[in-house]
Amino acid sequence: KFCRQLFGGFSILLWIGAILCFLAYGIQVALDDEPSNDNLYLGIVLAGVVIITGCFSYYQEAKSSRIMDSFKNMVPQQALVIREGEKMEINAEAVVTGDLVEVKGGDRIPADLRIISSNSCKVDNSSLTGESEPQTRSPEFTHENPLETKNIAFFSTNCVEGTARGVVIFTGDRTVMGRIATLASGLEVGRTPISMEIEHFIHIITGVAVFLGVSFFVLSLILGYTWLEAVIFLIGIIVANVPEGLLATVTVCLTLTAKRMARKNCLVKNLEAVETLGSTSTICSDKTGTLTQNRMTVAHMWFDNEIHEADTTEDQSGAAFDKTSPTWAALAHIAALCNRAVFKAGQENISISKRETAGDASESALLKCIELSSGSVKHIREKNPKLNEIPFNSTNKYQLSIHTQEDLSDQRHLLVMKGAPERILDRCSRILIHGKEEPLEEDMKEAFQNAYLELGGLGERVLGFCHQYLSETDYPRGYKFDTDTVNFPTSELCFVGLMSMIDPPRAAVPDAVGKCRSAGIKVIMVTGDHPITAKAIAKGVGIISEGNETIEDLAQRLNIPIEHVNPRDAKACVIHGAELKDMSREHLDEILGNHTEIVFARTSPQQKLIIVEGCQRQGAIVAVTGDGVNDSPALK
Repeated sequence: KFCRQLFGGFSILLWIGAILCFLAYGIQVALDDEPSNDNLYLGIVLAGVVIITGCFSYYQEAKSSRIMDSFKNMVPQQALVIREGEKMEINAEAVVTGDLVEVKGGDRIPADLRIISSNSCKVDNSSLTGESEPQTRSPEFTHENPLETKNIAFFSTNCVEGTARGVVIFTGDRTVMGRIATLASGLEVGRTPISMEIEHFIHIITGVAVFLGVSFFVLSLILGYTWLEAVIFLIGIIVANVPEGLLATVTVCLTLTAKRMARKNCLVKNLEAVETLGSTSTICSDKTGTLTQNRMTVAHMWFDNEIHEADTTEDQSGAAFDKTSPTWAALAHIAALCNRAVFKAGQENISISKRETAGDASESALLKCIELSSGSVKHIREKNPKLNEIPFNSTNKYQLSIHTQEDLSDQRHLLVMKGAPERILDRCSRILIHGKEEPLEEDMKEAFQNAYLELGGLGERVLGFCHQYLSETDYPRGYKFDTDTVNFPTSELCFVGLMSMIDPPRAAVPDAVGKCRSAGIKVIMVTGDHPITAKAIAKGVGIISEGNETIEDLAQRLNIPIEHVNPRDAKACVIHGAELKDMSREHLDEILGNHTEIVFARTSPQQKLIIVEGCQRQGAIVAVTGDGVNDSPALK
């Protein structure tokens, strides 16, 4: 690296200039008794400029590399394996194909595993696929695509809850993560625009300098100078045409810019990348954690037959909703009690929305929402002790818990349940409206369906909530609730409401997208998440402008099949990774050329790379932003 800084690009021209100066000085020493030292000093200065600027650039890159190396602590230290019937903790690097591995909530997966048994196991795949929501892992094969199926857990992802056992199927470079790393390391790093401009400039300067030098050399000989004097003329003309200060000026300018960016928490790995960033014409951005906050947040509630908007801003300065309704009090009560997420200790001085939690992402979102709107969830739980519970599982699709009440005059037990909205509604015969229980009629079921579809259409994850006060005559204090035989009612309950969650956009993103667009930069979203969610976020941050329609929007508005819509009529488009897989290079180029606002959803790391290469084929200078491992090949 140091040699590349000293002898690469423009530096080589200065070295040639310095050598020619020393050569001219040597000739003068041979000819004159008292030679001029000008050429010696100029040669020393030129060599000094190259060495100093080379050291500058090397120091900047080495400092950045050291910081990047400190980020690479990806491999889990220990893994729990079962060998010859014995459980043992071994170094994760010692795990081999065929090992039986056990993981629990909080563990990092030590290799690619084929799940053979699980108990409410969920993993965080956000760094690999871009999905904010934890994904269930179970022994069932559910999809042809390994990234989509539920029976494989991937190396370096996190198990967030539950337990699972799996057989190691791949380790090291053969894991999905390893293949992404291989894909990234096998790529040629493209040349930066400034390096190409400087090379072009060197060719011109060299040509001009050599032409003038040779011309003056011939003229000197014609005018009767000795050939040694003519050589000194030649060297002098060539050296005079080398812009000695250019390299130092460029290096200092780029270093100062890198320092300014460092003050804004932006690490510059390569000084030339600063200039490339300034010439960017297209930005391909990941969604999860880049455009969004990478924390699930309650976005909407439906109760009293009305949709209410929650505050999803990072600083809690957004919309407020009516918290006086008794139905909201009941809904908040269920969300606080039927919830296993807790705040980690020692965070009292941190704002609620930024506190770390232990538990599922959706339950953490509910926990923060109730803590912000109704006060301490811990106190609510202490006043309503949990007697028993049925955890969420993929068969029931609900979670249920039974509590004693804080009101000592009311001896009834409270049963609370949350889960998939349609499953919860099927278990209810009544609905709570303005604090009063009413029969669940068809018109209310239709209102529920409309609200559910509207929230789902916004790309949000929707949960339903219901409760039931258990008769004290049938279930007196001290009654033993058994979750195995289920000696309590799980139907004929009272539906209370819906709550929907989304990974909301960062506050600064819409303004940043607007500034990019006004600067003539095209912003493309490339994510591994679902198309509906990706489209909703793209509209929220301005990647798809208000009023611009996709092919699907046009078909819906005109009430015609999608096949009959001319793709060129739609300014925006959402492309699924499955379509991209079978797409020809020409078709991709056509999409990138015809549409100004593009979202690619459900993309693999290889496809992200194809998209970037497609943009570069059209002559765009592409910047890529992303925080996931699946972004690394495209970033490279």
